[in-house]
Amino acid sequence: MNKPRHQRTLATITLVVPDYDEALAWYVNVMGFSLIEDTPLSDNKRWVIVSPGKGSNLLLAKAATSEQSAAIGNQTGGRVFLFLETDDFERDYTLYGRNGVIFEENPRQEPYGTVAVFKDKFGNRWDLIEPKAQPT
Repeated sequence: MNKPRHQRTLATITLVVPDYDEALAWYVNVMGFSLIEDTPLSDNKRWVIVSPGKGSNLLLAKAATSEQSAAIGNQTGGRVFLFLETDDFERDYTLYGRNGVIFEENPRQEPYGTVAVFKDKFGNRWDLIEPKAQPT
């Protein structure tokens, strides 16, 4: 007898940032993410979640220690940290460029799709990627 498959979703990923409002301004105004929640937890701690629209959300967590502050912008040791998939690469590449996003490279074609690496305001490396259509 086959065991039923469990469904799991990576719902939220923590992103350490220097300041809640600065991070919100970047992800909402520059990247076009939606603010899902901004709940005060204490005088200096908030539960702040933003979403690109589909897939995992980001929990923007203000650094509270020197160790956390040191990880801002380098949460994966210099590797690409997050992969932002789009259904229209050219639209988002153009929009982000107009909004001041700095791409590290020109768009390139890979076997898996169109991609270009950029850094967010805090130094985290991202891939903007439009996956290749899968044959039906």
